[in-house]
Amino acid sequence: MTSLTQAVPRSADSRTRLNRSQIVGFWGAWAGWTLDGMDSFIYALVLAPALTELLPHSGYAVTPGNIGLAGSILFALFLIGWGLSFIWGPLADRFGRTRVLAGTILMFAVFTGLAATAHNVWELGIYRFLAGIGIGGEWALAGTYVAESWPEDRRAMGAGYLQTGYYTGFFLAAALNYTIGVHYGWRAMFLTGALPVVVSILILLRVKEPAKWQHAQAKAVPVRNRPLREILGPAYRRRTWTACALLAIAIIGLWAGSVYEPSAVIQLATQSGADKTGAIRIASLSTGLLSIATIIGCLALPPLADRIGRRRTLAVYFVGMAISIVGSFGWAYYLPNGLVPFMGWLVLLGFFGGNFALFSLWLPEQFETRVRATAFAFCTSFGRFIGAGVNFLLGAAVLHMHTLGIPVALTAIAFVVGLFIIPFAPETKGDLLPH
Repeated sequence: MTSLTQAVPRSADSRTRLNRSQIVGFWGAWAGWTLDGMDSFIYALVLAPALTELLPHSGYAVTPGNIGLAGSILFALFLIGWGLSFIWGPLADRFGRTRVLAGTILMFAVFTGLAATAHNVWELGIYRFLAGIGIGGEWALAGTYVAESWPEDRRAMGAGYLQTGYYTGFFLAAALNYTIGVHYGWRAMFLTGALPVVVSILILLRVKEPAKWQHAQAKAVPVRNRPLREILGPAYRRRTWTACALLAIAIIGLWAGSVYEPSAVIQLATQSGADKTGAIRIASLSTGLLSIATIIGCLALPPLADRIGRRRTLAVYFVGMAISIVGSFGWAYYLPNGLVPFMGWLVLLGFFGGNFALFSLWLPEQFETRVRATAFAFCTSFGRFIGAGVNFLLGAAVLHMHTLGIPVALTAIAFVVGLFIIPFAPETKGDLLPH
């Protein structure tokens, strides 16, 4: 494995200036990640109205239990699609970052748009599964691209900036639901998810491959490269499986803290006397609040990681996630007038949900260029498979316990377990990106 040298810190005034290619490439990756986040969260926002319409056409009664169970099964299918997205990593290591990145965006855009044509829950599940394969590959390729294309003294903040895109997408989804969703319904919401097709075309036409990848390709030995075997081999095995475990925990928190948030807010708003339209709008506003808080958490993370290290920073964010999940779903959700306290806890839940920015920064630092995209995609995909299983168990628990709060609150245990896994990960603070 290539040895690492220490990066020389620079003051803000002396940092390397970004060239046009780096700027255009970043905005292409950021736009794709933003629309990815928008696409992911559209489903959470339209879950109830979509299933209310489609369940009768599928032979099932519209009951809270059936909606909860069907929603969890569809979430699990979506996450399995996310998990299968590891196929994009080896493709990107072989054929380049930008072309494969454009392919992921094209795939999730097309199948999100097709979800608007679903006649029953099975068709919706198939479209969401296929969209998930495209969505799942975008983060690994966008994160790899920014890490390799930005200069060392800007790379950490580049990861933080990139991760804000996903939660900006949450905000856009909330804004669309507040306007288009309320007036035109869930099918119109899915149609808006087809817009990223334009972004994929622009990426293909305007964004160049990172110089680090081009250099690695030029030096590559002309034999068949097997990056998946390499990241699971002796040199990388420990850091690969540690990253998989930590990402699984983060993804469990994402679905607990984000996907179930609109349903919880709608229930609390209804209990407070809001009508159906008012409850949907309150849920949209709360999602916007959650998104803004998460964006702030993403921007705050890179400077903290450069100051106290990657492992300590993740520990801080994991502790924050555990506390805020228990405070929101385990406490505020059950208060007689819990809407306002719940939304207050969402600010903390959103901020510490910015822990995903650390993986955009940390994962590329742990692997060499020839296997980096494969490693990023494999680790994120493994976490999504675990997230799919936990999500299915959550749905069963909600159905059995007839409540949303306690099952979601119990996911805080995963973050406590994560605190004992973090020490097994390598500390890469101050290291250059390995070639």
